[in-house]
Amino acid sequence: MKKQATILHALIPILFLLVVLSVSIFYFGADPHIPLILAIIVAALVAKFMLNYSWGEIEEGILDTIRLAMQAILILMVIGTIVGTWILSGTVPAMIYYGLQILSPSIFLLAAALICAIVSLSTGSSWTTAATVGIALMGVGKGLGIPVGMVAGAIVSGAYFGDKLSPLSETTNLAPAMAGSNLFDHIRSMAYTTLPTFGLALILYGILGIRYGSANMDTGQIQAITTAISENFNISPLLIIPPIFVIVIVVLKIPALPGLIAGTVLGGIFAAIFQGASLADIIDAAHYGLEVETGMELVDNLLSRGGLDGMMWTVSLIICALSFGGVLEKTGMLKAFAMGILKIAKSVGSLVFATTITSILVNALTADQYLALVVPGRMYKEAYKERNLPPELLSRTLEAGGTVTSALFPWNTCGAYMMATLGVSPLVYVPFAFLNILVPIVNIVFSSLGIGYKKPTGE
Repeated sequence: MKKQATILHALIPILFLLVVLSVSIFYFGADPHIPLILAIIVAALVAKFMLNYSWGEIEEGILDTIRLAMQAILILMVIGTIVGTWILSGTVPAMIYYGLQILSPSIFLLAAALICAIVSLSTGSSWTTAATVGIALMGVGKGLGIPVGMVAGAIVSGAYFGDKLSPLSETTNLAPAMAGSNLFDHIRSMAYTTLPTFGLALILYGILGIRYGSANMDTGQIQAITTAISENFNISPLLIIPPIFVIVIVVLKIPALPGLIAGTVLGGIFAAIFQGASLADIIDAAHYGLEVETGMELVDNLLSRGGLDGMMWTVSLIICALSFGGVLEKTGMLKAFAMGILKIAKSVGSLVFATTITSILVNALTADQYLALVVPGRMYKEAYKERNLPPELLSRTLEAGGTVTSALFPWNTCGAYMMATLGVSPLVYVPFAFLNILVPIVNIVFSSLGIGYKKPTGE
């Protein structure tokens, strides 16, 4: 006879994961995949020997959870091809090139956030944005005498704005898969909270940057980037058409998979027209991505990415995270953890608050933003459904609590990456990462007021 899971049962695999992830990532520099697999084994052992579940039932839970995210996994694979063809076509280089043109000494912090937002929107990657343009902007900011915490905060805010809203982002696809919403409804719902919050962040950066407006700015690094891009790609404003095309797809509510596949095809056509790429080049870029050699390391790092193969690391990590969540859910361990919180979450606002806090805690405890989307998503999905709340409310809350706060913890993979890349501890830039701090708060307030989602009957 099966036993009912308790919070103590749930804590065994969760605490084990916390320990093994911390040791593996921070002491051995390992990826989180194997620690997750070890945690899956521990969770399965708890389910088997403490809760009396059979292996068949445990495996069923794993497969059911993975099955729910298969659309997101397929979309991620297509996104790999679209990034490859968009880089080859010059679309991504053009967006970066024109984004860098808006730099102005009088509004450096505001411009830094905008540039990073443009780059991350075009690439779907906060990490790539920080490791390329972010590094250049840190150098410029230091030359101007602007505090490094302010510069890093603006970079992180801009990078996560694009990472949160771009349909090319892994987390933007994973969150709706966990909540049961679709990609474009998810993005539209997030826009209600993310756009005004980013606008407020830009105002704050503008105010902070006024005192540095009279400084002389050394734009050598920025000029070197734009020169390297223009010397290796034929840059034209027409190359902005593919991302505009994807935006139109969002507005027209065309299904994500066929829409993004069309974006890949359009990128291939533009690669042939503007860069003279052959069919073999286009297929190679879609499959394997690009290895760009411009002679400038920053540009090479920024543009050497994409392709179907380039997404396999992320896809495998998501499958591992989903498997862990599947064991916890199937055996009732997630439910036991959630029920304690749900007892005090009576209103929509309190439910959204509980979801947000849970996502932040998972970020802090497991050091992985994917788990911060998967675990709370599986925990609270039924609660939102039972209260007739739309799934996009849950998916946007997962992003507000999980995606953007991952960069605020030095021991989280995202926070550690930003610290290593920008040379600034999250503890230093947290006060100035306005988007990352404010989005969870704004989402809770707006959700309590019924803004950006269809309120249930009688609410």
